[in-house]
Amino acid sequence: MNILVCAKQVPDTTVIKIDPVKHTLIRTGVPSILNTFDTYALETALRLREAEGGTITVISMGPEQAKAILRESLSVGADEVYLISDRAFGGSDTLATSLILSTAIELLEKKNGRKFDLVLCGKQAIDGDTGQVGPEIAQHLDRSIVTYAVQAQMQDGQLRVKRESDEGYDWFSAELPAVVTMNKTSYDMRWPSIKGRKQSRTAEIPVLTAQDVIVPEDRRGLKGSPTKVKKTYTPVHEKNGMKIEGLAAQDAAKKLVELMSAAKLI
Repeated sequence: MNILVCAKQVPDTTVIKIDPVKHTLIRTGVPSILNTFDTYALETALRLREAEGGTITVISMGPEQAKAILRESLSVGADEVYLISDRAFGGSDTLATSLILSTAIELLEKKNGRKFDLVLCGKQAIDGDTGQVGPEIAQHLDRSIVTYAVQAQMQDGQLRVKRESDEGYDWFSAELPAVVTMNKTSYDMRWPSIKGRKQSRTAEIPVLTAQDVIVPEDRRGLKGSPTKVKKTYTPVHEKNGMKIEGLAAQDAAKKLVELMSAAKLI
């Protein structure tokens, strides 16, 4: 399989804060990481390649600093990486970003003389909660899509995808080429090997600019970004759980049954 993974460099949301006056993310001094959901997409790609053979290409759109996550991708086993970087793309919203990414994908497919069997993305970026880029890429490329996937494998020549739903999990079959967006999986991205890390440090990272990825001016950057952010806020986490402590396991189980019976849950 020839697989492409879309990756994004994001601020580490475990330490980032929101400006109480401007209501914007305070990014100064915050370390950047590979988007968490994209790590699940990359590990899924690596597992598919182990089972089916093929190559893995990783692309990212961002400034020069985004090469760091591409080197990380190489260190765990990606075959090739590309950075899409140009000031003309600065300020792009999800709609413009998805068009730029899909245009870059088509450019690489033309270069390779074949379509990617599978495009994998994280379901969303952890510094935003829209989950739009993956589905928009599928729309631009006119390919089928499965979202919120937690597992993907080939079976009888078809892609079988386990997808999270409100009722639990469902299995879907998809004809290739396809786009899949990954939710949190039962596995984390593997650690890089020493050899992989050493090689990634000196690897040449090809850069695609606006001269390579040709998108009309009114559909890229700020001009091509109709989305307007009204406000940002920090979600309030409420803890409604109850701890049963200081009891032996059998007594704790009896106490749990009593509490659930009183609440008419059982």
